[in-house]
Amino acid sequence: MPQIRIKDAAVFLGVSDDTVRRWIELGVLESSKEGAEPTVVDALAVARLARENAVLPADPSEIGRSARNRLVGVVTAIVADTVMAQVELQCGPHRIVSLMSSEAVRELGLEPGSIAIAVVKATNVIVETPAGRA
Repeated sequence: MPQIRIKDAAVFLGVSDDTVRRWIELGVLESSKEGAEPTVVDALAVARLARENAVLPADPSEIGRSARNRLVGVVTAIVADTVMAQVELQCGPHRIVSLMSSEAVRELGLEPGSIAIAVVKATNVIVETPAGRA
């Protein structure tokens, strides 16, 4: 299993290094340390903990749909011309940018401060890894 350092786990979990160390002491996360190497935790355990502790706003639409990637957020910016618009949402810690027609922006009544749901049909998702990883 891939291992990551405490400081990196803290970044992924959105907490301090000290919180990760407390979770290790409480048995929430398991750690290992070999020789002079820094303490590490299991990356998969960190991902599971992040998922379990995720606080997502409720989807107010109450609409069923096949897309599984739904992010509730606040519109933070709109750049529009006569035909197209770029709409930016802040969905928790994630910035989502959508390109759509200006007509759609008007029909949806979107403006900065509006609550909106980004629905992503993930048929084309690019996955990258940090440099030096195989």
